Amino acid sequence: MKLEVKKIGNSTGLILPKDLLAKLGLKPGDALHATPDGEGGVRLTPYDPDFEQSMRLVDEIMDEYRDTLKELAK
Repeated sequence: MKLEVKKIGNSTGLILPKDLLAKLGLKPGDALHATPDGEGGVRLTPYDPDFEQSMRLVDEIMDEYRDTLKELAK
C-alpha cells in the first residue's frame, strides 16, 4: 500500500486509508509506533514494543518470586 506524505497545516503527515485503519483497529487519536525493520525501513504497529519487553521482564520476576508474592497478597 502506497502512502503519500502530505502537508497538514504547519505539519507534515500521512493520511491512512479507512481500510488500513480498520485492519489495524485504529481510530483518530490512537498512537502508532515506528520501529526500524533492519532493512532501512520502518514497521508501523499499534502496540508499543517497549511495553511488550517490559511485560516480559515483569513475567520473569513474577515467576521467580511467585511464593513471595503469594505471601504478600494474604
